[in-house]
Amino acid sequence: MNPRAQTSLQNSSGDLLADRRYAYAEACLVEGDAQGAAEMAEQALEIAPRYAAAWFLLGRAREARHLATADPGDHHAALRAYGNALDLDPHDELGARLRLVQIGQGDALGSISPAYIRALFDGYAPRFERHLVNDLQYRGPDLLVEALDALDAAPESFGDVLDLGCGTGLMGEALAGRTRTLTGIDVSPGMLAQAARRKRYDRLVEGDLTRLLAEEPPDSADLVVAADVFIYVGGLTRVMAEIARILRPSGLVAFTVQWHSEGGLVLGADARYAHGERYLRQVADEAGFDLARLEPAAIRRERGIDVEGRVAVLRPRP
Repeated sequence: MNPRAQTSLQNSSGDLLADRRYAYAEACLVEGDAQGAAEMAEQALEIAPRYAAAWFLLGRAREARHLATADPGDHHAALRAYGNALDLDPHDELGARLRLVQIGQGDALGSISPAYIRALFDGYAPRFERHLVNDLQYRGPDLLVEALDALDAAPESFGDVLDLGCGTGLMGEALAGRTRTLTGIDVSPGMLAQAARRKRYDRLVEGDLTRLLAEEPPDSADLVVAADVFIYVGGLTRVMAEIARILRPSGLVAFTVQWHSEGGLVLGADARYAHGERYLRQVADEAGFDLARLEPAAIRRERGIDVEGRVAVLRPRP
């Protein structure tokens, strides 16, 4: 699941000739001609020097050149290009901060911006579900419901439920008939529009996950779920603290993560965060949760190979 989004910053430089050079550069990069892509992107930037997408594309081209030749000049050029893209795109819709981290500059935590995720999934929304379920064999929501039902005294109704990163509403389908109220939160309006069509949610809210959690009233949720969401969040300290604040004493938290076998937190080459057991236990303990379940699971398939993950269920410490 690695969609490319067409954001507002990518639509046009405002100059037809620059746009044509940009299109040629993209075509060169797709065909494996990184040098040609770099030259075309540089020509676009000579015409439109504040074209953020062209700087980003130049960074990709120089990064590809460096991978092929190990020329340090290409590495430094990629760093400069991504830095310029970020200066022109401070909300980071293009994902320049993520690319910088992947080539060795910056802090991995917080490198995936809400603006990038919004742009990514807005472009992905119409085909998201078909690709995720049919091609990647994703079943995160079903895994979460199975883990909750495996608990001692599993409830028939989960009460007031908050679905973090609800996407197109697959979690809402998995919880159908078992909630008193169901609220979905997502940063992507395109995804929320798809979720609304299901008519499973009582409330759908658009915005950044951590900020919206902070706006929820205390002691207002019986269950908080997050299916394949924390792979884009990374550090979970603030998220778990807010969940602890809004969760009722008898409540539960259930989520999936991509697995990091060495125990900590890492941003992988696939541009997703992976979490390990040591990190999850530490975050849970700091927020006042006990880890009720931590079960191995294949959270999806990529290139025909299972992606190793875990299904976690937390409950407030008595």
